[in-house]
Amino acid sequence: MEAPVHDPALFGHVRIVIGMVVSLSLARLLTGLALFVQHPGRNRVYWIHLGWVLSLFLFILHFWWWEFRLQTQVIGFGIYLFLICFGCLFFFLSVLLLPTSIEDYSGYEHYFMSRRRWFFGLLALAYAVDLVDTAIKGADYFRATYFEPFGYEYPLRNVSYILLCCIAAATANRRFHAAFVVGGLVYQVIWIFRAFDLL
Repeated sequence: MEAPVHDPALFGHVRIVIGMVVSLSLARLLTGLALFVQHPGRNRVYWIHLGWVLSLFLFILHFWWWEFRLQTQVIGFGIYLFLICFGCLFFFLSVLLLPTSIEDYSGYEHYFMSRRRWFFGLLALAYAVDLVDTAIKGADYFRATYFEPFGYEYPLRNVSYILLCCIAAATANRRFHAAFVVGGLVYQVIWIFRAFDLL
C-alpha cells in the first residue's frame, strides 16, 4: 500500500486539479446566468432558483478559498480522491441548477421544483462531506479553524443545513423555500465575513 507523500509541491498539484473542477462549476453558473441576458424572454426566471444560484456561487468560492489556504504536506491517494470528488459535487450542483436546456418545463420554477430532490439531496451531501473534509485535516486544524473562533456553531450549522435540505427536498411549499434561500443567503454571507475576519 502506498504511503502518504510528504511533499509541499504535491498538494500544490492537488489544488490545481481541484481548481480545474471548481472552475468548471463557476463557468457553468456564469454561462447559465449569461443566457438570461442573451435570451431574456426564452424562459421564465424564478427568484428562488436565482437565490440558490447565488448561494452555490458563494459556497464554491468559500470552498476554494479554504482549500487554497490549506497548508498540509501529507497526502495519500484516498484524500486526493476525496477532495476531487468533493469538488465534483459542486459541478453536479451547478449543472442541476443551470442545465443546458429546460425545454420540457414551463420555466425555471417548474424545473427547480421538479428537480428539488436531486438538488437538495446533493446539497445536503455537500454539507456532510464538508464536515468530513474538515475532520480529515486533523483535530488541530478542526479546532483552530472552527471551534476556537466559532465554538460548536460550525458543526451545528452544517447539521442544520442538512436537515433543512432534507425538508426542502420533501416539500414544494413556496414559503418554506423562500424563507430557506433568503435566510440561508444572509447567514452564509455573515458566516463568510466572520470566517475571513472582515467584520
